[in-house]
Amino acid sequence: MSLLHDIDPPWDQRLARRLIRPFAGTRLSPNHVTSISLASGLAAAVFYGMGGIWAHLGAVLFVFSVLADHADGELARMSQRTSRFGHYYDVIAGGGVYICLFIGIGIGLRDGSLGTWTIVMGIAAGIAIGLIFGVRLDHGRDESVPQPSFAGFEIEDVLYLIAPITWFGLLFPFLVLTSIGAPIFLVWQLWQFRKANVSKTAALPKT
Repeated sequence: MSLLHDIDPPWDQRLARRLIRPFAGTRLSPNHVTSISLASGLAAAVFYGMGGIWAHLGAVLFVFSVLADHADGELARMSQRTSRFGHYYDVIAGGGVYICLFIGIGIGLRDGSLGTWTIVMGIAAGIAIGLIFGVRLDHGRDESVPQPSFAGFEIEDVLYLIAPITWFGLLFPFLVLTSIGAPIFLVWQLWQFRKANVSKTAALPKT
């Protein structure tokens, strides 16, 4: 097997499983964890919007939010409390956090060389990333659609780099690159899913 696919589940999902396991037999529900992820992610967005030293705290909250976003699904499977509502709540909450986070980053950088254009860039990046995750989660782990990964790291794990990027003062170039790259990747992902659906339809027996 290729190193690209032989580590499953990914590292962050394994970590989330270990962290949430002690709560499997408690009253803590997957939806509670989703709400915690949503609250911490929105708080991170607010801190990023404030800029300065507050963005550093926002980075910590965002990483916690992403881990909690993985933990809710792990808890649901462990405790056998999966639900249709929980699935869509998780998708909407996760997408909302990404959108708000990048808008917050754009607001926090508005006093730089590009002025309020950073807010527009933040909106573009956030919406694109939110849609990417929404589309992928809605389709599930469709094996017919390639999901870039390597040695237990998936393409979305790049978002964990927001923390060190923030601490090293590299948010501005990161926002510029993300506002360009995320929409391009969204178009590629939609094209991949469309191509897979066309192939599946063509493979169905004709009546």
